[in-house]
Amino acid sequence: MLARTALAAMTRRPSAFLRSSWPWRSLAYLLCSAVHAVTACVTIYAAYAYGVGLALVGALLALAVLTLPAAAFERWRLRLVDRAPAGDPHVKPPRPGPRAWLATRLREQATWRELGFTVVAVSVMWWMDVGLVSSALWLPLLLMSGPFQPSMTPVEGLPLFAAGLLLIPLFAYMLAAWAGTRAMITRAVLAPGDAEIIRSRARLVDAFEAERRRIERDLHDGAQQRLVSLSMKLGLARLDLPPGSPAEAQIAEAHEEAKRALADLRELIRGVHPQVLTDRGLGAAVHDVAGRSPVPVDVDLSLPGRLPSPIEVTAYYVVSEAMANIAKHSHARHAFVHARLHDGALTLEIGDDGVGGADPAAGSGLAGLADRVAVVDGEMTLSSPLGGPTSLRVEIPCPISG
Repeated sequence: MLARTALAAMTRRPSAFLRSSWPWRSLAYLLCSAVHAVTACVTIYAAYAYGVGLALVGALLALAVLTLPAAAFERWRLRLVDRAPAGDPHVKPPRPGPRAWLATRLREQATWRELGFTVVAVSVMWWMDVGLVSSALWLPLLLMSGPFQPSMTPVEGLPLFAAGLLLIPLFAYMLAAWAGTRAMITRAVLAPGDAEIIRSRARLVDAFEAERRRIERDLHDGAQQRLVSLSMKLGLARLDLPPGSPAEAQIAEAHEEAKRALADLRELIRGVHPQVLTDRGLGAAVHDVAGRSPVPVDVDLSLPGRLPSPIEVTAYYVVSEAMANIAKHSHARHAFVHARLHDGALTLEIGDDGVGGADPAAGSGLAGLADRVAVVDGEMTLSSPLGGPTSLRVEIPCPISG
């Protein structure tokens, strides 16, 4: 799934949204509020059975004990409708021991935010969650049972059946809308630093790209042109010297060194930011990378034209880094690169028949690629069992329809 949140998934075409797992993920997210519903019902029962005062004291004690686990549970279930991890906002105590831990928790704003959120979730939010889920599950089914009711004929019940069918997609959108909104509130209260971290990472990537382009431009227009001029002058000087003379041999050697330095510089410029990517787009750049790979690569691209620059740059460096890893570590005899633009998303698949065992934590650059893909709201998945084969899949939302 390309959308990272339920709210983002709702912006896709209705057919794509309704066929996806997001309505079911939203339903599961809201059903998790049954935990809060049980807590509220137990409190109400205790108030009737033992008196309001005793029930209130018990509820306050339960909140004091369960606030942190309840907040952790809320952050955990966020993954159902918001695929970005929700970090733990609590700081580590300065020293071990329960007293230091308790003192740190009581001084934190995060603890009091979690307490307030837990009170609201137990007293208010679960009513909305359970009410919407109940309506979404029972009302369409009740209407669709019209033709089977003994009080009406099948023909009379057909309009009710049709109305029930029409309510199913409507309630799917309602579930996703409320689940996504609730998740936004939850993240804002229980993990307030995550959004700023994501924005900061995006700013750093943009600044890095701007600096990369400046370096590429300076190398291309400055150092490369001077090396070309030097190589030409050495070639002309070599023609003016007697063949086989010591001076001609030294000039010839210097000429060859200048040509090798020029070739190295061109390779460096291509690595910093390939000109073919700027001039001709992702397809030509991927073919260029595959053509320079020591491992034979099958390239199968289905791209209608130029893509937005951030997406092209990200996709290119995914392919470039994957090809470098294949050449260095895979011992593969064959590799492939497939790219498709379909349903508002760019899908890249890169694989090989090598030894496998690729690990993002092993310093191969895959962890950095995952971060880079995440900045453009994409997802990267890796399958690389020991013995192979290895398959890297990247999905990036793209505003151009396939």
